[in-house]
Amino acid sequence: MSDLTHIDATGAARMVDVGDKVATTRVAIAQGRITMSADAANALARGSVKKGDVLAVARVAGIMAAKRTSELIPLCHPLPLSSVMIELTPDPAGVTVTATCACTGPTGVEMEAMTATSVALLTIYDMAKAIDKAMTIGDIRLLSKTGGKSGEWSRPA
Repeated sequence: MSDLTHIDATGAARMVDVGDKVATTRVAIAQGRITMSADAANALARGSVKKGDVLAVARVAGIMAAKRTSELIPLCHPLPLSSVMIELTPDPAGVTVTATCACTGPTGVEMEAMTATSVALLTIYDMAKAIDKAMTIGDIRLLSKTGGKSGEWSRPA
């Protein structure tokens, strides 16, 4: 019916069989941003957000989300992640989140990196929404990936 990998011959959704794929080291890096008012950014920088240490909680939330990606994305394979790193870079207008996920396996970790980024950003919103309900989350994207049959890919500059 289609050349789409997640659809069978009858058009039904299916999980791709990766059983015959070679396990390789795979790394994916994703990034996103939350913009906020100066008041919210200042409170975050000072550590005075009433709910606690926003950046520490967002980091843990991102790591937890990466580990549970297959429970959130319907046709995503569970992966034995070997590493999840969440970098949070605050500035006077918001926070940039960069998630790096790695594993050795038969399929990539792009969705884990994207999920980690998204949940870390949502956690920042949740913890700072009392200060600024107009915060905007966006620009979530894959920056690069390595490993597997398709090899390396990086977002063009």
